[in-house]
Amino acid sequence: MAQLQRMECQFEIKSSADKFFDVYKNKPYLMPKLSNQKVTDIKLLQGDWNSEGSFRLWHIDVAGKTEPVKEMIEKMDDTNRTIVYKLVGGEIMNAYKTWKTILNVTSMGEGSLVKWTMEFEKQNENIPDPVKYGEFLTAWAKNVDAYLLNAQ
Repeated sequence: MAQLQRMECQFEIKSSADKFFDVYKNKPYLMPKLSNQKVTDIKLLQGDWNSEGSFRLWHIDVAGKTEPVKEMIEKMDDTNRTIVYKLVGGEIMNAYKTWKTILNVTSMGEGSLVKWTMEFEKQNENIPDPVKYGEFLTAWAKNVDAYLLNAQ
């Protein structure tokens, strides 16, 4: 029987934690502009852009291939700059029974520490670890950081 697993990606960025978190929380509709190499489209399906229980459909580039991903915002914590996304559809769900992605941004000097945590349960033990999704999340965040720095 498959079990819940975790994988984390953690790295430093130069943008402030508040500014970086604000974009992910309040302006996800800008992602195709902020990181067009990784996010080609996003549509709001239900709710609004920044409320728990809202559903969004992303088209993302993972390892050179565009994939649709349907997510629900499960939890937002402004104090700790944390967002929990539960994936509910898309190609990724063919390989994983359950999937949550957790974004946490912490102030660190003049910049920030970004931590992505992926919690998942594989459909079977032959499914590879989701390294390509960790690489996607890291590249996406670094693209957003670069955009925010250039916009100043």
